[in-house]
Amino acid sequence: MVSRADQPIWLRPESLPAGRPAERSRAEVTSAAIALADRDGLEAVTMRRVAASLGTGPASLYRYVAARDELVDLMVDAVAAEYDLAPPGDDWLADLVEFARQTRTIMRRHPWLAPLVTGQPGIGPNGLDLVEHVLAVLADHPAAVGVKLQAFAMLNGIVALFVQAELAGARQRGGRSTEQWQQAQAAYLRHVAAQGRHPRLAEAIARGSTEATAEEDPFDLIVSRTMAGILGPATPAPSADAGR
Repeated sequence: MVSRADQPIWLRPESLPAGRPAERSRAEVTSAAIALADRDGLEAVTMRRVAASLGTGPASLYRYVAARDELVDLMVDAVAAEYDLAPPGDDWLADLVEFARQTRTIMRRHPWLAPLVTGQPGIGPNGLDLVEHVLAVLADHPAAVGVKLQAFAMLNGIVALFVQAELAGARQRGGRSTEQWQQAQAAYLRHVAAQGRHPRLAEAIARGSTEATAEEDPFDLIVSRTMAGILGPATPAPSADAGR
């Protein structure tokens, strides 16, 4: 017999059938945990604190989840419902970039999420909807299904690392605006380059000043280049025998 702890939470009933009727829903418990994590960080999500926010005792939460890890899985899946996914268009790469933008927004809204995505959270129904969407976007792409799934995982990983760097940078700036921090860094790099010990760096800085691009945020470019690199061209390359 499969024990309760060994059975995925998505296949179990909302609460234990024995004992008093459940006073809360699984969604309410998850929502309380998300609110706590958004405010105080994931480490604040303990059974005791979540229960206190619901006005109940910690033992009562075990009617809904077998362990804290399951609660975290529920949290990750719940925020996956925040996407606003449009039907796939004619440009698979543009659709993936738009998906990445939404992922970035959601991870910024929930700063605790990015580190979890780079791990292996249990995938639930909302997460499966995201996988289905990306596979629909890539339905006409000739890449193998396994490669498409790898691209989906890499897309999430790239965005998670990008957001973690953004959040870490904001903490390190100590109240300075992004513009102030960038100006200070640029001044330092110019100073170092002027010393003559880093000629390639000096050349890169000089080129950067003359090759300014209208796209100040490199996010879209990083995502599009990575996805194009993993998935390859949208149409198969002609064979060596073609046209003979």
